[in-house]
Amino acid sequence: MTRTRVLTGAIAVLGAIAIGTAFAQGPRGGAGRGGGFGPGGGPGAGMWLRSLDLSDAQQGQVRDIRERYREQAEGAAERLAEARRAQRDAIETMPANEGLVISATQDMVQAEVDVAVLQSRVNSEIWGVLTLEQQSQVTARRSERDARAGEGRGRFEERRQRRSTQRL
Repeated sequence: MTRTRVLTGAIAVLGAIAIGTAFAQGPRGGAGRGGGFGPGGGPGAGMWLRSLDLSDAQQGQVRDIRERYREQAEGAAERLAEARRAQRDAIETMPANEGLVISATQDMVQAEVDVAVLQSRVNSEIWGVLTLEQQSQVTARRSERDARAGEGRGRFEERRQRRSTQRL
């Protein structure tokens, strides 16, 4: 079971890095935050990359970039999975050991930072493969996605306020 979780985590990281890379913001910064590897790394992200109509040469470059980072991504995914398990174990330790929880959480956060930095590197390299038009398409899609996310947060806040008012 543990090996399955590590493998699943590795696949998730690889998928997020490989598929989500098309959503980099370019020279201004990297991809969005992602505890699950962020916006653009989830289901359907591959369609976005495919919808950019990459040339054969671009597809080859993207494939080379992904391959170059594959081992690093697998290692980072495994370290993150281990750190998450260690944090969960620390939280479940009885009696409570706050020092252990803090230490395990710091290790987990560092593992997440390492994954994010790796994603940023991959994103940046793939961004350089895209034409200006493709970069504009990605930027526009990111803006649309962010607007939809903002609308969702707004609706959530409205419901929360209504429930709060109803209780009074």
